[in-house]
Amino acid sequence: MDEGVHPATGQEPRRRTRDRRGRGMRGPGVVPDWPGTPALRTARQKFDQLVLDVVTPLDEKWQRHLGLVEYAVEDAPMLPDDWGDETVPLSSLVRGKGASPTRLVIFRRPIEHRATNRDELEAMVHTVVVEQLAELLGIAPGQVDERYTD
Repeated sequence: MDEGVHPATGQEPRRRTRDRRGRGMRGPGVVPDWPGTPALRTARQKFDQLVLDVVTPLDEKWQRHLGLVEYAVEDAPMLPDDWGDETVPLSSLVRGKGASPTRLVIFRRPIEHRATNRDELEAMVHTVVVEQLAELLGIAPGQVDERYTD
C-alpha cells in the first residue's frame, strides 16, 4: 500500500490548513508592489482617480478660457439643518475673485449613491464636470465636450 493512505478507509489523510476554526484566510489577500503601501486602493482613492481622469483632458482643452481653477473632491456637502426635501447637490462651483482661483468641488457620496455601477459612476462624474465647466464658460455643455448627452 501507498504511504499516506489510511489502511482501513483507503483515503489519503486531509491536510491541515491555517483555517482550522473556519475563520477564513489569514494574512493579506494581495501583496503590495511597494512595501509600506496598500495593495488595493480605497473607494475614495478610486473616485479621486476617476475625477482626475475626467477633469484632466477638459482642463487642458479649456485652460486658456478658464483661467486658474482648483478641482477638489469632498465626501458630502455641508447642508444647513433646514435644508428640507430638496435634492443633495452633486457639486459646487465657487467663482474666483481677484487672486483667488475658481473652485469646483465634486461630492463623492451623493454621486456614488445615485450610480448603480462603474459605468454610471463615470458617466455621472463626466456629466457633472462638463455642466459645471459649461456654466463657468457661459456656453452649452455640448460645446465643452461633444460626448455630453442630456
